[in-house]
Amino acid sequence: MATGETSVENIQRGSTLPNGDIYVGNFAGLVPHGFGKYMWTDGTLYYGEWDTRKMTGRGVIQWPSGASYEGDLCGGFIDGSGTFKGVDGSLYNGSWRMNKKHGMGTMVYANSDTYEGLWNEGLPEGFGKYTWADGNTYIGNWKSGKMNSRGVMKWANGDTLDCNWLNGLAHGKGFCKYASGACYIGTWDRGLKDGHGMFYQPGSKMPCNLEVSECVTDHDVSRASSSGNENINNGLLFLLHKLCNTWRIRSLFHRPRRISNGTAPVFDDNSGNHLSEESSTEPLRTDECLQDNGVDKVLVYEREYVQGVLISEKPKGHDSGMPNSSTTQELTWQKQAGGPMETIFKGHRSYYLMLNLQLGIRYTVGKITPVPLREVRSNDFGPRARIRMYFPCEGSQYTPPHCSVNFFWKDYCPMVFRNLREMFHIDAADYMMSICGDDSLKELSSPGKSGSIFYLSQDERFVIKTLRKAELKILLKMLPKYYTHVRAYDNTLITKFFGVHRITLKGGRKVRFVVMGNMFCTELRIHRKYDLKGSTQGRSTKKQNINENTTLKDLDLSYVFHVDKPWRDALFRQIKLDCMFLESQSIIDYSMLLGIHFRAPHHLKTSSSHQNSLEGGISDSDLVQYEEKSSWKGFLLVAHEPGTTVGGSHIRGSMVRASEAGYEEVDLVLPGTGRFRVQLGVNMPARALKVREDMNTELENPDSIEEYDVVLYLGIIDILQEYNVSKRVEHAVKSLKFDPLSISAVDPNSYSKRFVKFLESVFPELY
Repeated sequence: MATGETSVENIQRGSTLPNGDIYVGNFAGLVPHGFGKYMWTDGTLYYGEWDTRKMTGRGVIQWPSGASYEGDLCGGFIDGSGTFKGVDGSLYNGSWRMNKKHGMGTMVYANSDTYEGLWNEGLPEGFGKYTWADGNTYIGNWKSGKMNSRGVMKWANGDTLDCNWLNGLAHGKGFCKYASGACYIGTWDRGLKDGHGMFYQPGSKMPCNLEVSECVTDHDVSRASSSGNENINNGLLFLLHKLCNTWRIRSLFHRPRRISNGTAPVFDDNSGNHLSEESSTEPLRTDECLQDNGVDKVLVYEREYVQGVLISEKPKGHDSGMPNSSTTQELTWQKQAGGPMETIFKGHRSYYLMLNLQLGIRYTVGKITPVPLREVRSNDFGPRARIRMYFPCEGSQYTPPHCSVNFFWKDYCPMVFRNLREMFHIDAADYMMSICGDDSLKELSSPGKSGSIFYLSQDERFVIKTLRKAELKILLKMLPKYYTHVRAYDNTLITKFFGVHRITLKGGRKVRFVVMGNMFCTELRIHRKYDLKGSTQGRSTKKQNINENTTLKDLDLSYVFHVDKPWRDALFRQIKLDCMFLESQSIIDYSMLLGIHFRAPHHLKTSSSHQNSLEGGISDSDLVQYEEKSSWKGFLLVAHEPGTTVGGSHIRGSMVRASEAGYEEVDLVLPGTGRFRVQLGVNMPARALKVREDMNTELENPDSIEEYDVVLYLGIIDILQEYNVSKRVEHAVKSLKFDPLSISAVDPNSYSKRFVKFLESVFPELY
C-alpha cells in the first residue's frame, strides 16, 4: 500500500469538521470518497481508501496507545485480511470480520505463545495449533477459545495426550504416550484421570490402533500456512480430513456426557481501539510417575483412578506367557471404551422407530400444552383416555409430511402426564427439544434382562424404555394411585414417569414406550452403579463380565455408607412410604439403583489437585471456613442459593435440615466442579466405608484407603412387576432348591420388609 506521503499528490482539499476531527483527502460531494487521511480528536489516525464517508478498501489505523492495523476495511469495520500489532507486542495476521478475528489467522502473543488456525468472532474456534513459549503444543479442535472435542497435546519432554477435550481440559476417552515408551489408555474427567484404564510399561506390546498422533505434524501445519489465506484454509481442511480418516481409534470414544466448568487457556478479544489478547493460564500438565512394581515380566496393568489419584493397580497377564494376551486386551478395551450407548443414525435398526417416536411426542405435547392446566379427573385415567392419530408419510389434515414410514400413534393419559411433567418442573418446550430436537436419541447397546430396549435423549435427561403389554397394563392400572403418591411426597424415590406411548407399524407390529427421568443425569462421573434388591440368590456379577459400565448387584457391594442422621432418617422415612405404596399395588422385583461418585481421599490428594480446586471457583476464604461449614467430613456445605447450582435432573422438593450446617436447604460445593443442590437421592454427600474387598478391584495398598467421601444418587426402579400367578409358581419352584428368603420372587409384604432391612444394613445408623 502507498504511504500517506505518496498519496498526498491526489489530495484535492481538506476540512476541519464541526466535532474537531480533521479530514484531508478526496471527496464525493460533501463526504470523503477515494483516498484520504482522517484524524479523530483522541489522536486516532486513519489513512487509506474511503467509499462515501466510510472506510472501505485498504488502509492503516494507528491508535494513540501505539497499537496499529494495516489491511482491509469494509463499511467502517476491519473486515477482510490484515495485520494488527498490539500495544503489548502481540501480532495477529489473518482474516477479520466486523472488527473481530474471523477465519484463518495466526496470532503471536506477547508472551511468545502462538496460535495458528481458525477463528470465530474473535476467538479460536475450529481446527488449529497452539504453541506455548516453553515448547508445548496442542493440535486439534477449539471452541470459544478453548480446546474442545478431539485434539492432541504434546509436551516439550515428548509426552503426548490424544484425547477428547472440553472447556480446555482433557475430558473423555483418550490415551497418553510417554517419552519413556509407556502408554496409558483410559478416561479423563476435567483434566484428571478418573475411572478404569490400562497402563503399558515400556517394552510391552500396545494396541496397534493407537498410532494416530503422528498424522499431525509441525510440517503439515507450517506447509498449510505458507500459501495465503485460501491455501491455508484448504490446507487445514485437508489436514483435518486426513486426521479424521486416519484416526482409527475415533470410533472407540463417545462424547462426554457431562458439561465441565473447568478452567483453560482463555483468549479475550476487546475489538476496537484496544485489540489485544492474552493467554490467561498455563497449559495442562500430565506428569506420570512410572512405577517399578518389582515384577519384570508384567508389563501391562489395570488401573483405577479417582480424581487423578491412583487407587488400584493389578497386573494384566504376562506378555510372554499368553500368546494372544495383547490382542485379547485390545478387544476388551474396545468394548469398554465404546461405552454402553450408540447414537441412532440413518440406517440404524431403530432409526425409523426413533423418528416415529419423536413425531408422535412432538404432536401430542404440542396438542395438549395449549389446554389450560387443571386438576386431573377420573376419566383422565385408564386405557380409554388417549390421543390416537395416523401419520402417513405424505402428511394429512392434522399431521405434517415426514420422511419415516406410515404409523399409528397412541398417547395414553395425556392430561395426567402433562400434570406430572408440570409437577416435576419440566417445561414443555424443553421436553420436546430434549427428545424431539435436531439431535438423535442414543440406544443402549445391550438390552436389559427383561429384553426391553433403552433409549436416551442426547442431553441425557430422559430415558425411554420399551414396555411389554403386561407392563403397560400394570402402569395404567396403578397410575391413579401413583399420581396421588408422587403429588403427596415431593421427595419420592420412585421412578418418575413423563409419558406412555404406543406405535403401530405396518403389519400390525406394536411397540410401547414409557418416558422416565434419568437419575444419573449429572455432571459428576458415576464410578460405581449397583442394582440392589435385598435378595442373595443370583445377585452377583461374574468377574469376567465386569467393566466400568457394568451395573453391579447386592453381593458385589463392598461398602456401607454413613449419612448425616437427619438425612438418613428422612431417607428411610421416604423409602418406607414408597415401599408401602408398591406393596399396596402388589408390586415386587423393584430395586434401589445406587450411583456412587467417589472423591479422592484427602490424604492422597496431590498439590496439583489442590491447585485445580482453587482454579475451579473456590476461594482461599472458602477453604479457610471449610471446617466451620463442612457438614460431612471432606464436604463443603453452604446455604442454598437459587440459580447458582449446577442443573440437575427433575429436582423437586426440599431437603431436610443438615445437622451441622444449620441450613434448611444446602448446596454441596465441589471444588473444580460447582455447586449442587442436596436432596433426598440427589447429590447426597456420605462417607463410604469399605467392609470387604470389591470383587472387581484389588487395592494397591488396602491399609491406606479405608474411607471415601462419596456423592450418592438413589432411586427405586423396575416397579412394573406384579406378584402374579407366574411369580407364585417361581417362588414355589425355587423354594425347593434355595432358601425361600434368598430368592427374589416373594410376596409383596415380605419383599418390602426384606428390601428395607437390607438397605438399613447398607446405610447403618451412626450413634
